[in-house]
Amino acid sequence: MSRKTMTRHISDELSYRVWIENIRPQVNGGRFPVKRTVGEKVTVKADIFADGHDALCAALLYRSHSKETWRETPMVFRENDVWTADFTIETLEPYYYTVEAWLDPFVTWRNCLSKKFGAKQDVGSDLQEGAEIISGAAARAVEPDREWLMQIAMLLQKDTPQEKRVARALGDEVFALVSRFPDRTKATRYNPVLKVMVERELARFGAWYEMFPRSCSPDPSRSATFVEAKKRLPDIARMGFDILYLPPIHPIGITNRKGKDNRLQASPGDPGSPWAIGSAEGSHTSVHPDLGTLEDFKHFVEAARVHGLEIALDIAFQCSPDHPYVKEHPEWFQHRPDESIKYAENPPKRYEDIYPFNFESPDWANLWIELEGVVRFWIEREIRIFRVDNPHTKPLRFWEWLISAIRRDYPDVIFLSEAFTRPKIMYALAKIGFSQSYTYFTWRNTKRELIKYLKALTATEVREFFRPNFFTNTPDILPEYLQLGGRPAFQIRLVLAATMSSSYGIYSGFELCENEAHPGTEEYLNSEKYEIRHRDWRRSDSIVEYITRVNAIRRDNPALWYTNNLRFYPSNNEHLIFYGKSTENLSNIVLVVVNLDPYHVQEGWVEMPLEEYGLTPGDVYQVHDLLGEGRFLWQGSKNYVRLDPSSSPAQIFRLRRRVKTERDFDYFL
Repeated sequence: MSRKTMTRHISDELSYRVWIENIRPQVNGGRFPVKRTVGEKVTVKADIFADGHDALCAALLYRSHSKETWRETPMVFRENDVWTADFTIETLEPYYYTVEAWLDPFVTWRNCLSKKFGAKQDVGSDLQEGAEIISGAAARAVEPDREWLMQIAMLLQKDTPQEKRVARALGDEVFALVSRFPDRTKATRYNPVLKVMVERELARFGAWYEMFPRSCSPDPSRSATFVEAKKRLPDIARMGFDILYLPPIHPIGITNRKGKDNRLQASPGDPGSPWAIGSAEGSHTSVHPDLGTLEDFKHFVEAARVHGLEIALDIAFQCSPDHPYVKEHPEWFQHRPDESIKYAENPPKRYEDIYPFNFESPDWANLWIELEGVVRFWIEREIRIFRVDNPHTKPLRFWEWLISAIRRDYPDVIFLSEAFTRPKIMYALAKIGFSQSYTYFTWRNTKRELIKYLKALTATEVREFFRPNFFTNTPDILPEYLQLGGRPAFQIRLVLAATMSSSYGIYSGFELCENEAHPGTEEYLNSEKYEIRHRDWRRSDSIVEYITRVNAIRRDNPALWYTNNLRFYPSNNEHLIFYGKSTENLSNIVLVVVNLDPYHVQEGWVEMPLEEYGLTPGDVYQVHDLLGEGRFLWQGSKNYVRLDPSSSPAQIFRLRRRVKTERDFDYFL
């Protein structure tokens, strides 16, 4: 390397005296975006430092996808070389952010001048140096600031007492003005630029209700139509749900159709599994004729919207043996040596009524385009939420491509991943674009299990890309806890799901505490997957009112609109779990205590984090039980609770702090 080339190389490297690292949040070094919804903040932290003792300045740069110009906000030094700043997501589009930092010669000089003058040293030379720095700022300034800065620079060079010149140089107005025109020619900017995947609020906060529309018939011997299913909408909306999720609504195959309780042979009249999609009557873009027509479905979606419900559809990329694709595109499926098409298996389970796609088919590109077209078909019919069946059995690259393509045109589309699989695969699906995911919550029952699992989701980097949706049950999963615990178990799991996560769901029948399973399994007896169910929704032993109350509490308390603000607090009874959520400004504080034992009364002491909520040990404060409407005066950190599962196994408190008025009259906020 020549001396000239080496000199240029060294000169370039001088601009990197400031070191920026460990920016958070970021996912996989910026390979994947962090997630936020419109209105949320992105709080950015970075480790920023340089050699020596020069002062630093740093700025957080951010912009939305539709803007070319960066906006910026100053970063604030906290401690141990950590700087922080935040910005708010304002529009439904991707956002980008990075950090820029530079040396600040004026602040460095100012600090040195102050120390020297305070030590009664001669600062004549320092004042000349300051004049040069301020002249440089003037050159970057605009009028009238330029003229004012030049006057300050000339003042520092005059032969006047140093005391006057120092006082002027250290004045706040000089500091403020020079800081407006920093020299950033040698600033360090972090690379790569980091990305935020932005979604609407329903991707973060919402209550889901799963319903088979065919089971809404007044006649238990036949499928309901969409016209008849509309009659269930007011009840579901009245319970406070936001999203009504429908399993597949498409024609169902005849070949190898499953009978009741997953029997291999169907009897006449057995409707089959909705996940065995496709027949001579249509495909993934058709409606089962027993339900009605596409026009009927359109009216159903419109009626749901009138009741404040948004419809979510199931996306199950698989076919029955009778699906039109099987004849039209046999190359899209896996074949045995005898050329027959393989059905789906998850040994020892066999799904003879389902053919999985071969995503490594030589014609994979056309398959991918066709499946993308299925999603777009339903989007064009006003569907913006999709629950995706078993996405972990399809290539990650496929989902990354499909979701990205859809979001470019429809940024309001939400994808829920139904992937009960290994954590890293679940996390990978979230990273590549799924809005939410089913979780292991269904099988976390003890205090220790719940705390460990929730901390893994909310107190690690997982929180930046993985949004948990706590479904209490599904048509496939009736957990043992619900099978054995009776009505209190359903109330317990409801409160935990609805208050720990900002998104949760129940499968219909939960409100009736349906708990009959095949012995030794988590499969429902008389599973609705294989037959039409007829229920008495007016039963007196239902927990509809309890569900309604919990959903109302969620809507009325902004602290419950988020998941990552969850904090656990001590209790001296292993059956009592105590946790809380609060808004950033502490205007809304919700505390929850749940008896995890559905069989016995449990009592004990819970420990309040007084300092976290701005309380002192001597304060008396009120906690208002929003479930039972009781109001209790607590004092200090340790307070007593007693929960009887036969009445209500949980209490959801809103903290109402004592306030003194000018008349010395106490009341509670």
